[in-house]
Amino acid sequence: MDEVERTRTAAREAVADVTPTRLREDLEDHIGATSAVPGVLTLFAARASGAVPADGAPTDPLARRAAGTQLIYEGLRLTRRLVREDPWGEDPEPDLPADLDTLAADVLVARGFALLADTAAADCAVETVRSFGRAETDRNAGRTPERSLEADVFELAAVAGSTVAGGETPLPLRQYCVGLADAREATGIDPAATTLPDAVEDVMRRVVAGSGETVASPSQD
Repeated sequence: MDEVERTRTAAREAVADVTPTRLREDLEDHIGATSAVPGVLTLFAARASGAVPADGAPTDPLARRAAGTQLIYEGLRLTRRLVREDPWGEDPEPDLPADLDTLAADVLVARGFALLADTAAADCAVETVRSFGRAETDRNAGRTPERSLEADVFELAAVAGSTVAGGETPLPLRQYCVGLADAREATGIDPAATTLPDAVEDVMRRVVAGSGETVASPSQD
């Protein structure tokens, strides 16, 4: 799937200047290993909303938004794994790989925020991180979280992609993307080719068309 490689290429470019080398290599490893569904959905949302041609390659602003969404997911997903697995134990060793991963998670989220700053998706990105914090707090207290990380990130993808040319994100598109995450929560988010249903972009286009909302002319944010 071309969209997967486009997402990962843009994400790698966003961390290409990170030093030291060991940290950058850790970031690149996570980018290569994490499902690219959030970034792919961002590209699909843009095309489904008419923000870019249906058969066109992503523009630079759209590629940055796809990378931003992807990096926020990768950082929060890594944080979730570290919190739940507690790899440090009672007597952590110096230079434990988890220490590097903790720093990597912070950098991934920060770079994702930087890519979505000054866009219509910025507020949604902030809410995604806040919701993640609430969900982990609820889980630790024995309560069932209202939303999963994947549901929040999939909604962020809908917003980041559909608003690349201005305008608002149709509510039905947000709801459809959240539903995609909810339907796969039990099995996890796998590679895009297996996680997303067949003809998902066509369905997203019909969802947008059925909402009766239109997208503004392309912008260059």
